Parts: sequence; C-alpha cells; structure tokens
Amino acid sequence: MDLSSVFSLDGKVALITGASKGIGFSIAEIFAAAGAKVVISSRKQDALDEMAGKLRAKGYEVSGFACNVGNMDELPKLVDQTVEKYGTIDILVNNAASNPVFGPVHETSLEAFDKIMDVNVKAPFELTRLCFPHLRKSAEASVINISSIGGLSPEAGLGIYSVSKAALISLTKVYAKEWGDAGIRVNAICPGLIQTKFSEALWTNDKIMGMIMKQLSIKRAGTSEEIGAMALFLASAASSYTTGGVFTADGGFTI
Repeated sequence: MDLSSVFSLDGKVALITGASKGIGFSIAEIFAAAGAKVVISSRKQDALDEMAGKLRAKGYEVSGFACNVGNMDELPKLVDQTVEKYGTIDILVNNAASNPVFGPVHETSLEAFDKIMDVNVKAPFELTRLCFPHLRKSAEASVINISSIGGLSPEAGLGIYSVSKAALISLTKVYAKEWGDAGIRVNAICPGLIQTKFSEALWTNDKIMGMIMKQLSIKRAGTSEEIGAMALFLASAASSYTTGGVFTADGGFTI
C-alpha cells in the first residue's frame, strides 16, 4: 500500500471557514501540503491576503475570500467564488465559530444566543447545503465540522456555545445519514483545550487551567496542528469508510 497516496489530497479543492488563524489556518496549511487547492475564508480580506501569501510563498495553491458566515446572504458568494476560481469543491471544513460570552448561562442575552447559533449552527447548515451540488460531483467528497468537547458535555461558562456545538454534532450525523448515497462523507472533530486566540480566556486563567490539568491524561494543551492532522485523515482516502463519526482530540479530557 502506498501510504503517500492514501493521505494525499492532490487535485482536490478545499474550502475552509475561519481559516485566517488558529485551527482553521493549520488545517489549510496541512491540506495544501497534502496537495489540495485551498480557499481560506474569514471576515477580513486583509488578514486572508496576508495568510494566503504566507502559504503561497511555500509553493502552495491558496486563495482567500472574505465572508462573514453569520450573514447568510454572503455564503452563496463564497461558494461561487471558490467554484469560479478552482472549478469545484471536494472538501468543506466548517470551522468558523463564535462565542461572545463567558459566564453563567442565565446571563446570556438573546442577542448573544442568536449570534452563537447563527455562526456555529446555521452557517454550517447553509454552507454545507449550498456546497451539495458540487460535493456530489466529487469522487471523494468530505465535509468536516469542527465541534467541541462542549458539544458532548457542557463546559462551565460556555453554556450556549456548548449547546451550539451539540447541535453541530447532530447536524453532522443528519447530513452523513442523508448524503451517503451521494458519496459524501460528513464527520465532526471535537477539540479539547487547544492553545489558540479563540480559547485564550481559558488557557490564560491559572485557576481554570489547574482544574483542566487534573482531568487531562496528556498534561498539556493541544495544538492547532494536531487538529489539522486529524482533519487530513477525515478529508483523505484514509477515512473512506468513515462517516457520521465524532472524533475527540482532547488529551483524554472526556475519558
């Protein structure tokens, strides 16, 4: 068996949201290194231009298109731009997420609730649906949703965020069950504590980190590259018989 071909994304087109930094950017870099043509997306075009430029300097094929996934009207343009640039979409990674609050759930406003659900659930639903006509044409289509261990068991201070990530896991399974006949695999990754700017409120808090470390089998925060490596497995032929799966990468937190 040629393992290099099993994990190759040569000739594939991947669209990744929330990809100008953190987990999304690491996924983009790993996919590009595996041979994919990659579209990175986030809200700010200047940040995308900078990060896409860094990857192109390494010889990778990467483009950046700005899109606020919380605005449903912007999603069709993102899909159209990707297809216009590269002709198709083989891989979709719904990574963009929002969590504007940290604290007791009863202090979460309806405005914050709506923002969290729009970005974390509604956007993946709609973007995945919009990509369907292109994904179904692919010989090895894969959708990867970045959920959270909070979607498996609610995390303190992250109530509605946890609710949204639980809904994303369910959405993953719904799409996986319905789209199997179309040859589209849909899986979810549930990261634990990953040292990114998004989770900074956690890993910079000594009290919280002390509590988390007591529950970890691997006594450290994870890296965005470790999530990217798992995403590569789910995007490649290595996981060709895997769909509807929910994969934790959390240092043993949920054992």
